[in-house]
Amino acid sequence: MAEKLIFEISQKGKKSYTMPCWDGCKPIDIDKKFLRTEHIGLAEVSEPEIVRHYVNMSNNNHHVDKGFYPLGSCTMKYNPKINEKLSSLDGFTEIHPYQPEETVQGVLKIYHDLADMLCKISGFDKVTLQPVAGAHGEWTGLKVIRAFHESMGKPRKKIIIPDTAHGTNPASIVMAGYEVIELKSTEEGLVDIEELRQKFDEETAAFMITNPNTLGLFEKNIKQIAEIVHSKGGLLYLDGANFNALLGIVRPAELGFDVMHYNLHKTFSTPHGGGGPGSGPIGVVKKLEKFLPVPDVVEENGKYNFNYDMPDSIGKVHSFYGNFLIVLRAYIYMKVLGSDGLHKVSENAIINANYIKKMLEDTFDLPYKQNCMHEVVFSSENLAPFGIRTLDVAKRLLDFGIHAPTIYFPLLVHESMMIEPTETESKDTLDDFIIVMKKIAEEAKTNPELLKNAPTTTPVRRLDEVMAAKNLNVRYEKK
Repeated sequence: MAEKLIFEISQKGKKSYTMPCWDGCKPIDIDKKFLRTEHIGLAEVSEPEIVRHYVNMSNNNHHVDKGFYPLGSCTMKYNPKINEKLSSLDGFTEIHPYQPEETVQGVLKIYHDLADMLCKISGFDKVTLQPVAGAHGEWTGLKVIRAFHESMGKPRKKIIIPDTAHGTNPASIVMAGYEVIELKSTEEGLVDIEELRQKFDEETAAFMITNPNTLGLFEKNIKQIAEIVHSKGGLLYLDGANFNALLGIVRPAELGFDVMHYNLHKTFSTPHGGGGPGSGPIGVVKKLEKFLPVPDVVEENGKYNFNYDMPDSIGKVHSFYGNFLIVLRAYIYMKVLGSDGLHKVSENAIINANYIKKMLEDTFDLPYKQNCMHEVVFSSENLAPFGIRTLDVAKRLLDFGIHAPTIYFPLLVHESMMIEPTETESKDTLDDFIIVMKKIAEEAKTNPELLKNAPTTTPVRRLDEVMAAKNLNVRYEKK
């Protein structure tokens, strides 16, 4: 039975709780201008009813604790519960940003040590933890790039990105005041070296690239790319959204990257989705350190402080110093795993993705045949003769309790499905997923109408998504 709306179970006069009036208590005298004059319109329900209502509603949601979440490009890995437990301790949740620094030395040490760990695994000289999302990190990194070129006497006008770029890259570039130049990929799905050489000129500030790219492929010519960029006085930017494939295997700075943003809410298992919270620190090489956001966390004689004496800084990019509890979760994750554990994260993520690739390469189209890294991109074009599109496959997956993968991205693969199993899923889970994908492919041929009408078992059936986007209405109107 479908769960009713909270207003549908509301009955006049019901209350969740009331507080008794003790002897001598008096009503609070509040100026009438602060009092509400209209009925607030909240539902009237008992405490058991409201608890049960929201528990039942939560069971209708899909989440990584409930089932497999093969969402490509976003690294939606399982979040260890120790992260949640420790980050909820009073000593972390009840501090205040305006406390004197001597009263939050433990917190400042965590900031300092996490930045140091991020430097060590990426090879960069300095990290700021201030940005609070991946795109925010992109924008911050680009502002650092602009500050560097301005200090050299020429701000430059353009940033080059490949057509495999994440969707936030061009938006961040424009917001940072640059013009976007796009490169087409080769037939291998990699950067066209000759086109890059032709387009990267003295007006180009940087080349912004994801590696592995959004096809799940490692840019094997990355050192040559770095040489081209640096020979023209430019900088090389790494979108770290796919860093889950590189941990302990390669350090981006050693490949020639000058700036990188890390997605703590992806690579380091902190919760993300639904708009946040997130954390997007950036790492930079030595020559860019002085442009990082102010303040920096420094240690001197065992004491930790915020350093505001940074005259060349781009300034603050967020109030206070980032999303602390997200930073804390990432710190715990890295401490628990250690360097060997982080290495195994990437190894297992790569093995899992290539296992799925191998097991489904005869079931769906595989535009790029070479070994992938952490994610694999299929296409459902082979199901087109039966009238089936990728959207139908994704919707049908929901009937089996599996979240749909990223679909229709990257854009250069028609009817694409981007699948990232991460390292936290077992072979048994992957085998179940593979069986379901093969079953859906068979249903596309024998019973295509079933897919076209999927999902059939979810609380809400297939919606007209275009109509919903154009005529969004979330207001409840009591009849």
